[in-house]
Amino acid sequence: MAFRLGWKTSRSHWSFLQAVSSGFPLISWRTAGSCLDPEMKAYLEENTEVTSSGSLTPEIQLRLLTPRCKFWWERAELWPYSDPYWAIYWPGGQALSRYLLDNPDVVRGKSVLDLGSGCGATAIAAKMSGASKILANDIDPRMAITLNCKLNGLNPFPVLTKNILSTKQGKFDLIVLGDMFYDEDLADSLHLWLENYFWTYRTRVLIGDPGRPQFSGHSIRHQLHKLEEYTLPEPTQQDNSGLTTSAVWDFHP
Repeated sequence: MAFRLGWKTSRSHWSFLQAVSSGFPLISWRTAGSCLDPEMKAYLEENTEVTSSGSLTPEIQLRLLTPRCKFWWERAELWPYSDPYWAIYWPGGQALSRYLLDNPDVVRGKSVLDLGSGCGATAIAAKMSGASKILANDIDPRMAITLNCKLNGLNPFPVLTKNILSTKQGKFDLIVLGDMFYDEDLADSLHLWLENYFWTYRTRVLIGDPGRPQFSGHSIRHQLHKLEEYTLPEPTQQDNSGLTTSAVWDFHP
């Protein structure tokens, strides 16, 4: 089955849940630019396209899978690396990134944790808006984040690729996460972790989501205040089963 018809329209969750349940210890932050595998870099550059169109943030260039790429149509099992969720600019992340670019005071001079960073767009938006320190966290985005930082003239920031939900973290001024409520079990784990973190550090939490059922029907919705809602560009609507809007929510447990 091609990526176009398979993983891309109903985001799989096995890799993140595997990390959550595996009990990985916290590792040191690693600078993304320190681990560029030349063979992988060449493969990703050959099979993705640099684009800034069709999203809410034309200011940000990203290396993504597009209809002009081979693996937009090719069978997913032929992709030689881990599932490339980072190669799609998900609508929740688009809303978060747009919000940070339009409201730089939210992040200026602050430390930011981008949870489930994916392509790194929201972390990039935070850096463009003046964040003082950024940690991107995801299972395997380091190469993608490195390439996308360089596309936007930024030095790659640290990336943590191990589980963060079962480890003790220091204080951040802001946590951002987009498109993470796509599975009920994961949503429950995230909700508990975010509540505990908020009451420990009083850190602000912003969530981006296009209104998926696992989010709209989750108990966390009673603890959220909508800050902004955006109409998604037509290409993003088409690529996300007709979702038409995406919103940014402020978490108030």
